[in-house]
Order: sequence, then structure tokens, then C-alpha cells
Amino acid sequence: MVRASYTSSSSTTNNMLLNAVNIEKSYAGVHALRDASFYLRAGEVHALVGENGAGKSTLIKVLTGAVVPDSGEISLDGAKIIENSPSISKSLGIAAIYQQPALFPELSVAENIAVGQETAGVFGIVHWPKRKQRAKELLNRIGARIDPEQIAAELSMPQQQLVEIARALGANARVLILDEPTASLSEDDTRNLFRVIRELRASGVGMIYISHRLEELPAIADRVTVLRDGQTIETHEMSDISSSQLIRLMVGRDLSGVFPKREVRRGDVVFELRGFGSREAGIRGIDLTIHAGEIVGIAGLVGAGRTELAKTIFGLVPPDAGVMLLRGMQITIGHPSEAIDLHISYLPEDRRRHGVVLDLPISSNITLASLKDLSGFKGMNFRREKEIAAEYTRRLGVKTPAIYNAVSTLSGGNQQKVALSRWLVTQPAVLILDEPTQGVDVGSKAEIHELMVELAEQGVAILMISSEMPELLGMCDRIAVMNGGTIAKMFERTDATQDLILSAALGH
Repeated sequence: MVRASYTSSSSTTNNMLLNAVNIEKSYAGVHALRDASFYLRAGEVHALVGENGAGKSTLIKVLTGAVVPDSGEISLDGAKIIENSPSISKSLGIAAIYQQPALFPELSVAENIAVGQETAGVFGIVHWPKRKQRAKELLNRIGARIDPEQIAAELSMPQQQLVEIARALGANARVLILDEPTASLSEDDTRNLFRVIRELRASGVGMIYISHRLEELPAIADRVTVLRDGQTIETHEMSDISSSQLIRLMVGRDLSGVFPKREVRRGDVVFELRGFGSREAGIRGIDLTIHAGEIVGIAGLVGAGRTELAKTIFGLVPPDAGVMLLRGMQITIGHPSEAIDLHISYLPEDRRRHGVVLDLPISSNITLASLKDLSGFKGMNFRREKEIAAEYTRRLGVKTPAIYNAVSTLSGGNQQKVALSRWLVTQPAVLILDEPTQGVDVGSKAEIHELMVELAEQGVAILMISSEMPELLGMCDRIAVMNGGTIAKMFERTDATQDLILSAALGH
């Protein structure tokens, strides 16, 4: 039963819907939240921003009842929530949609929407036509053209997000929390999501919008609150603050070096592809060179073949055409272990699924690609593993109390630093980075960019895939644009513009 006081409160002014005041939460003496406050109005989109580790996730967990705060007060419609839990929060109309949708992949769309909402009929019999019709109505409400009978595993990422929104609306959600909703979406999918958000706002739903993509906030948010080190720093009307001002509030300093590109002398060709292709990967006729000290970007729309190219180079997908050369010598890579032996490293796009092993300690994650060098006749050299892990957590600024903590305890930006550390330990000659700053905060993004420049200055050849145009234009010496599984155009840094890149990506 929900234990709540329904005494009238002054917080109901200005159409107040949800109010969190002076929230405190510590873990083992470390403050995750300290005196954090946040309020949401009905019918508004309120952005919540901050670096990874700033306390955003903990605050959301408190609001949804997944975490019990040490102190503070939460109220809904001016009524104090005395006791909270995920089920109570859901019954009050508070729903969260996370970056990785939490659908049951083997169930249909209609079944997923019905989970936790539907009550069984007589003798526990499900009324299938009614369930399907209910799902169809909810999907139509948000303009989602999705078959209620389709299996969830067959849905794209944006479709899964829409199903989760439909499920939340079916539970009469009045507060909708969107955590990095556009991190994996194309521009078209993002525009569609924004359309749905605006329609929900017009119907009176209050939304908390968490995103590291500061450039999209003016298009969707009404207000913005900045968290730093677990504290609420400031709240502003979105129209009254610029991205540079937000960055200063988030990191506590001016951050002019988000793209700290420095000129590096282009050395000899380190890596080359000639007529490279793979029918299985859907790529063909790739001609590409990367010099020592050079950062070459790969641009293109979703489905253009960018990630497929990276996987084929690294031996995850077999090539069937063309040649690869490393320092002028032809090489063949049939397995990732062969790529690692050749000092070719690959940081994959999906950090949580392929970049790190969440349940393993930080130390084990960092040395995972170097086990051959750390093991011998006497077994694993754990002392050396500890030294390497300590060195790289310090070098990359991984925020953690101990290197033996599980990677799952880290924020997204710190997980990405651990994933990157694993490949730096191998001393790569060629480093392939697939969306290296996706879903990380602006401070971590600047640190990763700075590290890329340092590696280039050391002579590493870097191939970077990115969907963020400012990142490509700000960090790359050359930009290859892919379309239809091949490189359609190559631009020098001085010639590249957003319009030219987009035009080439569209095949114009």
C-alpha cells in the first residue's frame, strides 16, 4: 500500500507535478547525492544534465523507488511520498525508459505492453483480441506503425523505445523519464521521437530528459537542471542558457577543448586497404590508407557499412575480396586474436555488450586482451596485472574506489575508459574506434579526444567511426564517407563541411 500524506503543499504552484527536495544518498561513505533538488511541471520537458558520475542515475533510481535515499523528500502533486518502491512508483504514474530498452525479446509487442498491467480473466484466461486491440490503440496514440503481434527481438532500437513509451502510457504514466533516448538513433528516428515527446507534452505528461547531446536540448527541452558531484548546481529556462554555459556549469570550468585537435605531421602509411570487401558484411571495393599520426574518420548513414568495415578488418567477419597491408606487408586476419598479434585494436560501438565484461573487475577488463603476455608456465602474473590496471586507471582518469570493483559499478564514461584502456595496453599500431564517445558526458568526451591526439602524436594510426558531425569535423585529418557499403567520397580536413559530408552520405 502507498503510504503518502495528502496534505496540501505550496509546491503545487506553477503546475508542479513531481518535486524532490534535499535528496542525500551515500554508498560506503561516498556521496552519490548531496542536497540534490529537482522539480518537474506537468506538460513540460525538463532536461537533466551532468557528467557521468554527477548523480543523475542515482537521482532517477530514487524517483523510481529503486533506491531508498538517506534523507530528503519526494512529493507528487504536493503529496509527500513516505514510502517508495518500483511497484509503488509505477502505480503513481512514474515510468523510466532507459538507453537499453527492457523488453522481453521472446514475447510479442502486445505481450510486452501487457506485462505488469493486465489482470487475468476468469480462470486466468487471457483475452487475446482485447490485448491486441489495447496494444494497437496505445501504439496508434504515439503514431507508431508497429504490428502488435511482432516479436520484440525483431524490432529496431527506435521501435523498442516506442513500445516502451506505449507500455508506460498504458500504465497511465504521468511522469516519463527518458535516459539517453537518442544515443543509438538516426536523425530521422530522433525527429520521430521528438514528435512523440511533443505530443505527450501537449497531453500534460511531464518528462525528465537525460542526454549528453547538449546540441539537441534547445529543440526539445523547456528547462534544464545541472548536477555536479551529486549536487544541484542551477536550473534555467532552456532558452536562457547556451551550450557553452551548460558545459561550464557541468564541469566547473571552461571547456574550450572539447575537440582539442592539434596538427600532427603525417608519417608513412601504416595501414592500407585495396579493393577490400566482404559479401557477408555488405562492403565492397574499399580503398583506404591511414598514415602514422593520422586520424581518419568514417561518416555515413545507418546501414552504410561503417561498423561492418571495422568488424571485417578486425577478423570478426571474413573478407572475400581485396587485400590488407600493414606497413607495406600484405596481411590476412581470420580471427580477432590475429589482429591483436599484429597490434590492430578495435573498440566496438556497443560498450555494454561488446566493450566490457560488466561482472568482471576493472583490473581483469583492462588486461583481457593481453593475457598472453601476463601468463606463462607459472600461471597468471597477478602482480603485473594490478600494476597495469593501476597505471591505466590513473592515466585515463577512471573514477573508482578500487580496481577490483566490477565494471558494472562504473558510470558510462568510466566504462568507456576501461574499454579503451584494454586496447591501449596492447600498444596498438592501428586503433579502430567505433563511436568512441557515444553516451559519455562532455568532460569524458574531451578527455577521450585529448587521448586520441596524444596517441596520434605517438604515431598511432587511428580510424574513427562517428555519427556526430562536430566530432568528425573537429577531430579528423581526413573523412571518408560511406554509402551503400563502399567509400563514396574522401575529404581533407580543410575541405570538409557538414553539407558536403551529408550530401555524399546520401549518394548525391
